[in-house]
Amino acid sequence: MSERIDFSAELLRELLPELLVIARQAGAAAASHQPTAGESVERKGDGSPVTLADRAAHELIMQGLAGLDPLLPVISEEGDLEGVESVRYTQFWLVDPLDGTRDFLAGLDEYTANIALVEDGVPIMGVVVAPGSSTAYSGGRGLGAYKQADGLAATKICCSTASGRIRAAVSRSHSSSSTEDYLARLGAAETIRSGSSIKICLVAEGAADVYPRLGPTSLWDTAAGVAVAREAGCQVTDLRGRQLGFDPAGGILQQGFIVAPPWLLERALGALE
Repeated sequence: MSERIDFSAELLRELLPELLVIARQAGAAAASHQPTAGESVERKGDGSPVTLADRAAHELIMQGLAGLDPLLPVISEEGDLEGVESVRYTQFWLVDPLDGTRDFLAGLDEYTANIALVEDGVPIMGVVVAPGSSTAYSGGRGLGAYKQADGLAATKICCSTASGRIRAAVSRSHSSSSTEDYLARLGAAETIRSGSSIKICLVAEGAADVYPRLGPTSLWDTAAGVAVAREAGCQVTDLRGRQLGFDPAGGILQQGFIVAPPWLLERALGALE
């Protein structure tokens, strides 16, 4: 285990562009492994798909992070996860090399490469790269949140301000009747369906007002997006209103969460009852 690092704003500012490069390289590697029609897909123990693209992106990210600090632990969805819930990690990388594999297999461009830096259970820096749409989101503690699209300069993003019309980001592949019932109680006027951690980033940039996830997800699915969302002014809580944490010792799975700007959080939590 490496010694504790002082991740100051200056250090995070230096690391963020390098993380974006690593995530873009991983995204490009994934895109180059787009499966052909009829190609068989391997299934993991939980039934989720895993492809050559997942593994290629994982290897590139592992190499890139080792170049930044070879001793800082990395927890990756495609890495060796044996025993991760029994170790107390204070600082570590949390990685989903290809978030949205189902969308990737369907030929959609809503898959992402996610890298987060977690300190004491809090994502303090994250990058979310969507290679299919040439879009990248990034954020770091004290640095703000940014979006870069189509090769243009990055622009600062923030969550929405109070309005009377609620736009909800929802999963394209994990929709459920409970989510639809929840949106009705909330009074959502519009639903925006998307895949992967892009849904979190839609709230971060103000393109949606709330993202409710009422089912379980893994820590690596959300950490990078949460780092971006919080720097954009969003609140991210579990379904009881507690700040969403990222300590593997508490379990890899999170049992649902809400992403919303401060003006909507209380109402969003109230609609769960």
